[in-house]
Amino acid sequence: MEQGWAWWIGFNAAVLVMLALDLGVIHRKSHEVKFKEAMFWSVVWTLAAGVFDLGLWLGWFGTYPPEARGRAALEFLTGYLIERSLSFDNLFVFAVIFTYFAVPRIYHHRVLFWGILGALIFRAAFIFGGLELINRFEWMIFVFGAFLIFTGVKLGLAKDQEIQPEKNPIVRLMRRFVPLSPGYVGGKFLARVDGRRLATPLLLVLVFLETTDIVFALDSIPAVFGITRDAFIVFTSNIFAILGLRALYFVLAAFMKMFAYLSYGLAVLLVFIGAKMLAEPLLHQKMPVGVSLGIVAVILAVAVVASILKPPRPRAGVTP
Repeated sequence: MEQGWAWWIGFNAAVLVMLALDLGVIHRKSHEVKFKEAMFWSVVWTLAAGVFDLGLWLGWFGTYPPEARGRAALEFLTGYLIERSLSFDNLFVFAVIFTYFAVPRIYHHRVLFWGILGALIFRAAFIFGGLELINRFEWMIFVFGAFLIFTGVKLGLAKDQEIQPEKNPIVRLMRRFVPLSPGYVGGKFLARVDGRRLATPLLLVLVFLETTDIVFALDSIPAVFGITRDAFIVFTSNIFAILGLRALYFVLAAFMKMFAYLSYGLAVLLVFIGAKMLAEPLLHQKMPVGVSLGIVAVILAVAVVASILKPPRPRAGVTP
């Protein structure tokens, strides 16, 4: 069901207010985010998503009729869970990028803030573009489904692929055509050095974060299309998932290797959603949202529990 512009404007205004408070008041001064602080904000953003989901169920948000509110809430929860779980790959990439560019820890939060703000804009464009394609060309749902299956199989077969920022074409173009300062200049993305206006390496890091998020969005957004084609649900579940991503990074960055089998769980998850997208139009029957939510939860739970109970053995010659 299409939501009126008032709900879209209201939701985005609320998000912008929260982000403004975050950067302008709570984190006005750059500092290293400690575990307790990160855990607190991770819980806050998760509870915010829970309140929004409850509001959908009770009819506080949107113009859903009473008989559609329960389905809207389940679709949001399933989409949110999918987006949140797929974001674990983002967290690993964030850690690699910050390490590669030797970004001081006190600037991590600032880069992630602006990176996520940019992600909101790009994902909105992807969501509306993808839904427009599906609505105009019904066969596009098969393209998205096949792409998710391909991505899932590729992820499952991947063998410790190394991320090499220096080979990213955007990074190479920036280094070639944009004058860069020799080092970081506080938390600035642009700075005047020796009378010249230069980009700092922090801007390079931000651009790299944005380009990698675009790649991840190509997987995660079609995955939510497999659950619902309600633009408001797809958009809000995406936004809440990435709003909590920044705090989740600081919570889990030091523990990423604990969940060694999570990538396999994510691979199975992508294949499941892709197969669902292919099968439903052919069978002329949609899988109940509650069943989809249960399968997604079981896949992720099995991957996490397996990682905890039976961590993989270190390879020969490799010190754990």
